[in-house]
Amino acid sequence: MAVPKRRTSKSKKNMRRSHIKLEVPGMTECPNCGEYKLSHRVCKSCGTYKGEEVISK
Repeated sequence: MAVPKRRTSKSKKNMRRSHIKLEVPGMTECPNCGEYKLSHRVCKSCGTYKGEEVISK
């Protein structure tokens, strides 16, 4: 049975897990109203997408 000879230190453990983290979503500015929105999605504040009104408010 495979058993580690030495205990893995906190430093080595954290170095191994360095890529496991939350990422910030790609936010862009809406060209119509200037609010920040997620890329390739309808703007929640003005309801436009690619210059066209999709959701009427």
